[in-house]
Amino acid sequence: MKKSLIDVNTLFFGLYNDIQRAEDEAQKKGVFNDLSLAEVHTIEAIGMYASKSMSEVAKKLDITMGTLTVSVKNLVAKGYVLRNRSETDRRHVLVSLTKKGRLMYRVHQKFHLDMIKAAIVGLSEYEAEVARDVLVRINGFINERYRNNTQGEVL
Repeated sequence: MKKSLIDVNTLFFGLYNDIQRAEDEAQKKGVFNDLSLAEVHTIEAIGMYASKSMSEVAKKLDITMGTLTVSVKNLVAKGYVLRNRSETDRRHVLVSLTKKGRLMYRVHQKFHLDMIKAAIVGLSEYEAEVARDVLVRINGFINERYRNNTQGEVL
């Protein structure tokens, strides 16, 4: 069992690093190479259609409002995001994607879907379900231990 734990740990975190590296390289070589990976993830958090408040986006990304403000300012300047005051409460700032931003969103989603399709091609329905269950468990552990609990382990 201990060897399996070490093997899974090595594979999992190697995969995590490889995904980040592949995403970063694809981003730099792609049509939207004027964006950082953090900006791409901000676009993803804003979403395709409905406007979102800055606080919603910051919470989804788990970043400060100050960090998001800088990112959104850059994305507005690059033509990917629109920033407007709420009609009902002028203190709230809403963000939404421009046509260019929505195109970037679709390209990024396709990158992720292609990666997942490649990962599960050839798996039986049962194997795909087991893989999904493992990911749900890992996600649950992370959310319970670190996101929702301020007393997570310290490295």
